[in-house]
Amino acid sequence: MPATLFGECLLRIFLAALCGLVIGFERKARLKEAGVRTHLIVALGAALITIVSKYGFFDLALFAEGIKADPTRIAAQIVSGVGFLGAGMIFMRHRTLTGLTTAAGIWTTAGIGMAVGCGLYAVSLFSTALVVLTQLMLHRDYRLSLIHISEPTRRSYIS
Repeated sequence: MPATLFGECLLRIFLAALCGLVIGFERKARLKEAGVRTHLIVALGAALITIVSKYGFFDLALFAEGIKADPTRIAAQIVSGVGFLGAGMIFMRHRTLTGLTTAAGIWTTAGIGMAVGCGLYAVSLFSTALVVLTQLMLHRDYRLSLIHISEPTRRSYIS
């Protein structure tokens, strides 16, 4: 592996870990099951597996005839593997479903790690920002605070 490619692979793993850290920090601040470490490791692992799948087996194709290297086969298993991990976070308690957003966040974090592993930096950074904004803006505490802020305004028009 050339030194420039090796350096870029290290950068991809670091950036994936950083994206997972940002998403995980938001989840930890809300005291959710999966926090900083989980999101960081999922993103880092997804990037690592994507990099290995993309660059790790082409030497076999160079030396053996009839062997095709398909980098998508290993990376595709990230989706189902992390889906299984996320399924363990979903619980039903007292007719209430919990952990669904956390599971979806873990799955999306793996997708972001895969994007970084492929070198899609802008896509992964945009997705990270979008996940964090979505988690912040659509959380019930945030929505309730908006309703309470705008409530006096509505009452003033009614009375």
